[in-house]
Amino acid sequence: MKKTILNNKIKKQAGGFTLIEMTIVLFIISLLILIIIPNLSNQRKHAQGIHANAMVSVVQSQFDAYETEFPNQSKVTLIDLQKKGYLSQKQLKEAQASGIEIKNNEVVK
Repeated sequence: MKKTILNNKIKKQAGGFTLIEMTIVLFIISLLILIIIPNLSNQRKHAQGIHANAMVSVVQSQFDAYETEFPNQSKVTLIDLQKKGYLSQKQLKEAQASGIEIKNNEVVK
């Protein structure tokens, strides 16, 4: 008989979380989200900057190769590089989207 009463008390006490415990957990999760989200956007900006610099390097090397093959060209554009096969269509679109141009025989962003 005593075991039955003791088991019933244990079963009643082994319920779910209290409202305070749930509130604390949600508060901690909210704090973690507030810390993580700004860092993710900073990382995205940093990655986009690295990508833009890499695109400038690619276009500059392709421009140099083009200039070596066609030394008498006075004004070269990104479209010229793409038409002659030095840049792919995707590279051309990315370079244009990044604001990369060729000015005074140098690739600039």
